[in-house]
Amino acid sequence: MFHPRVLIPVAAASTFLGLAVFIVSGRSFAFDTSLLLLFREANDTSIPIGPAWLREAMRDVTALGSFVGLGMMTITASLTLWLCRYRHLAVGLAVSVVLATLVSTLLKIGVGRARPDIVEQVALTFTASFPSGHAFLSSVTLLSIAGFVGLASRREDIARLCVVLAWVMIVLIGISRIYLGVHWPSDVIAGWCLGVAWSSTVVAWLGRRMASADPIDVETTAPKPLS
Repeated sequence: MFHPRVLIPVAAASTFLGLAVFIVSGRSFAFDTSLLLLFREANDTSIPIGPAWLREAMRDVTALGSFVGLGMMTITASLTLWLCRYRHLAVGLAVSVVLATLVSTLLKIGVGRARPDIVEQVALTFTASFPSGHAFLSSVTLLSIAGFVGLASRREDIARLCVVLAWVMIVLIGISRIYLGVHWPSDVIAGWCLGVAWSSTVVAWLGRRMASADPIDVETTAPKPLS
């Protein structure tokens, strides 16, 4: 019962639910305002801190967590798994990301939290604020890809490397949303928590079964010598 495969998704899901209930009840977090202003010039909150190149870099980073960016990653990873004969994993990855996208949209509509209004937003937005779709979907996509690739490779070092790289991107994408002023920090934290709960469940409980259902025939997949 206290195995990390159980504790991690349960703790993450519980944290998300707590944040969601708090937000739906109309309350607010003091740290939301302070952290948001931390990324703004003290004398002009319409300007993010740092040079112009940093603002442009943050826009590039946030684009990695967009529907287009994550969609391309999902397609690439799914096709790669399919071509490597891990077809259950390939289909499972695609279905997981699509379902997460639907859930993200429904949650935004259901909660209906307004975007930050205390700073000027440096990027366009079209949906409600809670939870951060970029944080949630980047966590689901990147951690699921990392987990599935780790299962397919059957190597702990590759699995760890994929998870580390995934987390670097996930954290940067989340920070970029706060930096650009389009999300409250609690939106991003909630998105991370829900994404961790989702991806942990998918990889631990479904991914392992899918991987075992995709045995690789070494003799048929190994390259044949030239005659």
